[in-house]
Amino acid sequence: MRRLPLYLMLTIAALMVLFPLLVMLATSLKPLDEINHGSLFALPQDPTVAAWTKAWGGACISGTCRGLSVWFGNSFAIVLPALFCSLALGALTGYALSLRTAKWVDMLFAALLIGLFIPPQVTLYPMIVLVREMGLFGTLGGLVFAHTVWGLAFVTLLFRNFFLSVPRDLLKAARIDGAGFLASFWHVMLPLSLPVCAVALVLQFTYLWNDFILGLTFAGPGQQPVTVALNVLAGSQFGPQEYNVNMAATMIAALPTILVYLLSGRLFVRGIAAGAVKG
Repeated sequence: MRRLPLYLMLTIAALMVLFPLLVMLATSLKPLDEINHGSLFALPQDPTVAAWTKAWGGACISGTCRGLSVWFGNSFAIVLPALFCSLALGALTGYALSLRTAKWVDMLFAALLIGLFIPPQVTLYPMIVLVREMGLFGTLGGLVFAHTVWGLAFVTLLFRNFFLSVPRDLLKAARIDGAGFLASFWHVMLPLSLPVCAVALVLQFTYLWNDFILGLTFAGPGQQPVTVALNVLAGSQFGPQEYNVNMAATMIAALPTILVYLLSGRLFVRGIAAGAVKG
């Protein structure tokens, strides 16, 4: 009985978070006439997946009536290499920073922290100039480079804090056995960092998949991610708004991040409990 208020508060919090999703799901399963003549919060009387089918393969976006399916491929082509590059470089950089105690290393780490708190909009123009001078503006490679740069500071912070918590005796033993910098990182530190890898993967994947401004700015025509397509779909319809299609498209766009969390949720919680996001 003493835990009843706690469970009640958790239930209320869960319902507050899930309620918008339930409204979106219910709306996506309603015919358009039922939406226009009924309540937003009412359950569908005649559920149908026609809106989901149209959102995936039939909705017209930027002159192409193939729904979100094409844009999904663009998002995966952007997110997967950017995720791999940011995790690999961030883990290696975090490991290097965790080994050094010199003043200039602390200054470098402080610079990374400052970069973490600078919003992308502030440095968007310098980044555009840099990517343009590299000859990558308007390409998937330029967008992947921009995402890697922006994710590097955050991932480095996660891995550095985790590697600092690993006993130094393990590294000393590896060095006695002849392991160098890369060998000790690959065979000793990286296997220990699976929980923090899960934290970095979930958070970074969520950021990359949900990004809008960088995808809109750096990707060329027809190469934008699904978030840009979703914005075009919701804002470019003429005549009656197809709220069921918009809601279905929104749910489809959110599915990958939900699946990533469900598949790595246990490691994610372990990583947070192990201090992966502590300063």
